[in-house]
Amino acid sequence: MKILVVYCHPRRDSFNFALKETVVQRLESSGHEVSVADLYAEGFQPAMTVEDFAQFERKPMPDEILSEQQRVEWADGIIFIFPLWWWSLPAMLKGWIDRVMCYGWAWEDPMDPHSGSLSERKILALMTAGASRAQLAKRDYDKAFHTQVEVGIWDYCGFRDYRLRVFDQINGNETPEQMKRYLQEAEQLCVETFQPL
Repeated sequence: MKILVVYCHPRRDSFNFALKETVVQRLESSGHEVSVADLYAEGFQPAMTVEDFAQFERKPMPDEILSEQQRVEWADGIIFIFPLWWWSLPAMLKGWIDRVMCYGWAWEDPMDPHSGSLSERKILALMTAGASRAQLAKRDYDKAFHTQVEVGIWDYCGFRDYRLRVFDQINGNETPEQMKRYLQEAEQLCVETFQPL
């Protein structure tokens, strides 16, 4: 399969970076073709531009957006790797979604989950959080993320096959054993989610 990894974290010494490196290595060793969109390293501009509103007039989108869309179209599956910041996606990733997953391409009629062109792609989201599962549940982070991202983005664009795994307590105090266990789990999730065609 062709897998696009959309990676969103500014630090190379982060657990998110370790997740990305592990996932890419495992996918490639399993025979998948992998492309990485490293949003910070590539300097992606997350802020909507005036030109981006061409989507609502059925006019051509800016070249940089067309290029990102080509990456998505190339892929059979997408892995998002990112931290949970303020109960949501990082601004960089939210901006990528705002600009790339546009009207007339990723979605047209939100009442028709097949109106966009992306519904056959599988999605695996690997999210890190500093809080524990109990702390996240206490503040309904799981419900908020489900509503905002799974319903508000994935469902809206017609994705039918998506999985989310939250790696909690990633706050600088994690043990080597915990990190190793999480990385092994991430590898297994990749194997389970992206079975060769």
